[in-house]
Amino acid sequence: MATNRFSSGSGPTQRQLRVGELMRRTLSEVLQRGDVHNDVLRAMSITVGEVRVSADLRVATVYVLPLGGKDADEAMVALNRSKGELRHHVGKAMKLKFAPELRFMLDETFDRMDETRRLLSDERVQRDIAKPDDEDDDQDLG
Repeated sequence: MATNRFSSGSGPTQRQLRVGELMRRTLSEVLQRGDVHNDVLRAMSITVGEVRVSADLRVATVYVLPLGGKDADEAMVALNRSKGELRHHVGKAMKLKFAPELRFMLDETFDRMDETRRLLSDERVQRDIAKPDDEDDDQDLG
């Protein structure tokens, strides 16, 4: 079966990754400088962790987290309210035919990392990970 060039493939292309990283930097700078006409966003320190761009570069999912994870709901409302202005800043900074539609999502990476650390430090998991030396010797003989 022939593959078509519009298929999703196994992952993002180099172009998607490059555009996503450029958008991440641009949005981080805009939010850091306070270039947005939104007092809530100016008062917050927001981390832009990742930007994933669709294959056609028309939609960008922006993963953000306010400093310390506080007021996340308020930050999401403010970001969505300023979506058009942020899109304008991205379009102006990048040389793309179309400025992508921005979709904001709360970045849960740090929460998942904390949960993974908690699970790995559990006594039962540590017991399963640590093997006594005599078990290893027995397996080598068999």
